Amino acid sequence: MADRTQHEQASPEVHKRVQESFERQGLMAHLGARIGHIGPGRVHIVLPSRPELTQQHGYFHAGATSAVADSAGGYAALTLFAEDSEVLTVEYKINLLAPAAGDHLEAIGTVLKSGRTLTVCRLEVFAVGADAPRTLVANGQQTLIRVEGPARER
Repeated sequence: MADRTQHEQASPEVHKRVQESFERQGLMAHLGARIGHIGPGRVHIVLPSRPELTQQHGYFHAGATSAVADSAGGYAALTLFAEDSEVLTVEYKINLLAPAAGDHLEAIGTVLKSGRTLTVCRLEVFAVGADAPRTLVANGQQTLIRVEGPARER
């Protein structure tokens, strides 16, 4: 599925549903993240660098890196679900491969297997900067559960 959907765009209805859900996420707004791409089974989230997102050495904090990876996978899964379904993370594991330094991070969630109940996604996070090559700084895997019914109103 990953190769087929790498550059494909989601339908306008799916795009709207994912974008509206993303905009309800307080953490993503707080971090300053935005969606860069929505395709069938694949979502990219961009996180610009800010001092508030760093750890003591000046790299992106692992918590920020993990948060955008988790959301990218969750929204990748949501692109393949029926309109009346929602998604929740059951678990994820992430490996931090290199210091996350750059102008921004790009988290990519890609559906590996979409099931009736559980969906498995690959998570990748790249550091991108004008002065450095695009670098894979984290990768992982995530399991999500499909939940029937509209998102809970806040």
